[in-house]
Amino acid sequence: MTTDEDELYDADGEPYALALQPGREPVYLRLADGRRIRMPVHRWHEQPTAADKTVLERCIGPVLDVGCGPGRMCRALLSRGVFALGVDIAPRAVALTTVQGGLALCRSVFDRLPAESGWQTVLLIDGNIGIGGDPRGLLRRCGGLIAPTGLLVVEVDPHDVEELCTARFEDLQGRSGPFFPWALLGRRALRGIAASLALSVTDQWTSGHRCFATLAHQGSSCDRPDTGLAVTDIGRAESDDRAAPR
Repeated sequence: MTTDEDELYDADGEPYALALQPGREPVYLRLADGRRIRMPVHRWHEQPTAADKTVLERCIGPVLDVGCGPGRMCRALLSRGVFALGVDIAPRAVALTTVQGGLALCRSVFDRLPAESGWQTVLLIDGNIGIGGDPRGLLRRCGGLIAPTGLLVVEVDPHDVEELCTARFEDLQGRSGPFFPWALLGRRALRGIAASLALSVTDQWTSGHRCFATLAHQGSSCDRPDTGLAVTDIGRAESDDRAAPR
């Protein structure tokens, strides 16, 4: 039997499956203290915005998009001839990415991933610095994914904030998913955490109301060749993903 919760959230209970369904806007991030943040769901399903394009311009392949959602950035990079792979914990996100011509794996960023320490660019945008509610742990992990000359491109909160919290997705009717750990992080906090992980802020910029920064290993070279990534690496990763116990 299908319940209302099954209809809203995917049978496997992914907490943000509601936000991946076009036409169910608006969707909010409800924090445990009662605050509500509207999520830009429409942006996830559309072509890259002017702010997104400032990120795309800084991407050198291979690119890993962490928390790729429906895959707009992956598809845009592939259309530019830049290899890009998305990873997302939600099967629906991966399905939406691949059916529209992108490449994605259903996997957490903390799971084993292809080409570790070989990515020239890793993306943490659309608030994904909040994944897991532990920005330090997330940045440490992503720093281990990029090549010695690689960059992390991080979208930060426009406000000067550093907050670890719990949240859940909610619609206008008050229907909501389970709570999950999350974080909000501004530029100053990002810089402090990066320094403690031997990462340097190499660039920062604003486009509209959105704020971004790039991080690199301290002392790394600025020479960033497009190294490419073998399709066999992705095929092997997909095979491993299907074989992995759930």
